[in-house]
Amino acid sequence: MSSKSSALTKIITPLLLIISLTFLPLPFLPPSTKIQSYPETESIKSFIQCFHNLTNVSDLISISNTSSYHSTLLSSLKNNRFLFSATTSMPSLILAAKSDPHVQAAVICAARSNLNIRPRSGGHDYEGLSYCAHQTNSSFITLDISALHSISFEELSGTAWVQAGATLGQLYYEIAGRNKTAAFPAGFCPTVGVGGHVSGGGMGSLTRKYGTAADNVVDARLVDVKGRILNRESMGEELFWAIRGAGAAGFGIIVAFKISLVEVPEKVTVFNAVRTSANQNVTELAGRWQEIGHRLDVDLFIRLIAEATAKKDETTASIKLTFSSLYLGGRKEVLRLAKQSFPELELKASECVEMTWLESFLFFNGLYGKFPVEALVNKIIESTGSFKAKSDFVQKSIPGSGLNKIWRFLMEAYEDGEWFVLIMEPFGGKMSEISEDEIAFPHRKGNLYNIQYILKWLDSEEEKGGGIERRLRRMKSLYELMAPYASTEPRAAYYNYKDMDLGRNAEGKSSRYSAAAEGWGRMYFKGNFRRLAELKGKVDPHNFFWNEQTVPPLHADFM
Repeated sequence: MSSKSSALTKIITPLLLIISLTFLPLPFLPPSTKIQSYPETESIKSFIQCFHNLTNVSDLISISNTSSYHSTLLSSLKNNRFLFSATTSMPSLILAAKSDPHVQAAVICAARSNLNIRPRSGGHDYEGLSYCAHQTNSSFITLDISALHSISFEELSGTAWVQAGATLGQLYYEIAGRNKTAAFPAGFCPTVGVGGHVSGGGMGSLTRKYGTAADNVVDARLVDVKGRILNRESMGEELFWAIRGAGAAGFGIIVAFKISLVEVPEKVTVFNAVRTSANQNVTELAGRWQEIGHRLDVDLFIRLIAEATAKKDETTASIKLTFSSLYLGGRKEVLRLAKQSFPELELKASECVEMTWLESFLFFNGLYGKFPVEALVNKIIESTGSFKAKSDFVQKSIPGSGLNKIWRFLMEAYEDGEWFVLIMEPFGGKMSEISEDEIAFPHRKGNLYNIQYILKWLDSEEEKGGGIERRLRRMKSLYELMAPYASTEPRAAYYNYKDMDLGRNAEGKSSRYSAAAEGWGRMYFKGNFRRLAELKGKVDPHNFFWNEQTVPPLHADFM
């Protein structure tokens, strides 16, 4: 094993904790890193004056050369990679909104001042689009809505209004505090913001039974290009359709969703069954999981996590598979189902733990038994680092020869000091019952599973000397390796796992619908992309709500 691999082994904590830490708040920058300062231009001065005139408030604004700017930016920074890039820009100004009228005023004043505006709820955008622009000398403002996090329940209807700045951890915690048999089908990471996650789709441990988070939205409040607050009725069904799966950032600023709660038992069962190539046939196990993961009882969700690993006394890497599961029932039942449907796993009773649905999120983030459930709200875990991620959808089982190629790639990369994690989450169940155009999220019947590729590294001096580019090339090599096994026409990708390598809008708000945009747009939205572009041309014809991967407008005279 190389010295780099040995060093990496010492700093990497257990798998599931690292997966969660990839997305938890970053408290500080590497000491040698400086955030670029921007001059207070006439546009910025105009925005500040306009906002003060409309709200009589000015202490919510942080300009780039102030200490409050640094602390506000870092409060939701999830990926240091962009801080080392010479091709990205940080916001000229950050506005920390505390009410819906603040959001309205921000939109109105940004339009009047000819400034690009980028909303940020949890800051988990994989390419940092909520707090950075992928071009130099870009002048834009970040509208931070994390302070908009109230949740109100409507007991009779089994629904709740959730402001977009609430985190999934806060949402889950408050649901469980009201009703221990109620839940919401969204993602695993507790610090993800509701606004971005839900508007992009939202997949998690309850997806096979209840669909995506976006499938369970029944109303919304959105600030449009004119600064008006629209609900489902006033925005119309077409726009309501779009903001459930296509992200809302290109159509307006989501300030709240009304969601339907779903039912879970008082006790669920979880397990992390770890199997390694050192003593098991991991290729056979992964192959079998591909055959049955999407066909299991909808109460049983088993995702597969693959990585390379090595013990301290070993000289070569091996493959570790973690079968990570939530079952909506007791230990005896899940053992029976596993023996019936997946006997090759040889699941043991000692690997299964009964707990509440809320506690399962501590478990999946490696925190169960270490922190109380309040940790899901308090964000007490801190981390720093950079990452790159990509995604695919798989519609045919990868053959054993293909799996072995993947294992070799992971082990070779690990021995070179590069740690990849592959997270595969099964479809089937409810996901096969909903049509591709029911909402903007299109990935439905025919998919066995979604696969996410994550490459994470710690920030150090060597990263500034070409290390980042080397790692990004390695990620592209994995993506190329996976091409024969991924979905085709198009090779689909999940919008919440944004990937700038797929393509981007032309620079500036003047960018329009094009064949190039259709290339990457169809990967995210399949046949829904043109419909989304036509809607964009109607509700935001001048492309005010723009970033590098928002849906571009298609105007009637170009159709």
